[in-house]
Amino acid sequence: MIAIDKLWKEYGDNVVLENISKTVQAGEFVTLVGTSGCGKSTFLKMLLGMETATRGRLLMDGAPIRTEPDQTRGIVFQQYSVFPHLNVLSNVIIAREFEHSPLMGKLFGRQKTQVIEEARALLEKVGLANAALKYPHELSGGMRQRLAIAQALIRKPRVLLLDEPFGALDPGIRADMHKLILELWREHQLTVFMVTHDLAEGFYLGTRLWVFDKVRHDPQAPGAWGARITYDLPVGKTPATTVAAIEQSLKLTEQKFDANTGETT
Repeated sequence: MIAIDKLWKEYGDNVVLENISKTVQAGEFVTLVGTSGCGKSTFLKMLLGMETATRGRLLMDGAPIRTEPDQTRGIVFQQYSVFPHLNVLSNVIIAREFEHSPLMGKLFGRQKTQVIEEARALLEKVGLANAALKYPHELSGGMRQRLAIAQALIRKPRVLLLDEPFGALDPGIRADMHKLILELWREHQLTVFMVTHDLAEGFYLGTRLWVFDKVRHDPQAPGAWGARITYDLPVGKTPATTVAAIEQSLKLTEQKFDANTGETT
């Protein structure tokens, strides 16, 4: 479904990603881990169409991924991307309204009734049926993230992109969200790419785990080399020694990043 062919992403002299080649089949759940600044979110934006490749190709079903977001791809960010002036139900249906009526952003009659029914059914699935008329400021963090997921799914995307969606949630709520996203992945037969800083979360949720890491470092030119996918692991078949090696590799990369840039990750 997704083919990545010798992909590079550069911003001027700063190389973010270098020479990545992978294929992903429909229905896979790929989790992406790596230190801050190694290009995971940039790669997600390239899948969405917000960023384009400097070199190489990024294909979906054999054709270049469109250079703007469309209904084939939905995304959920860590920060809740909801409209504060709209209630929960309106937040979900607005994407479908602009899809059917790009100029007015409004639906009427039978079309609107159908979209409202779809939205209410989706809110039921994500556990927000009783909060349909509430506004975002009246919701907890977990509820707002459920709303963001409903927003992404209402357009029935084939690919769901998750950019650290649970990082700001308490452990108990996070566990509930894990269960929810796995249920939705199976029910909607989604292909999922999820960025996380939590290696355990990556192994728990995904069917496949990618580790982004810079294998080449130049202290005099920190941006000269980009990240590659250094591990591509089938979840459930990874020895404990490999997991330990990944954790150690990420720690070493983080220390080098701090030493070269003076920043903290």
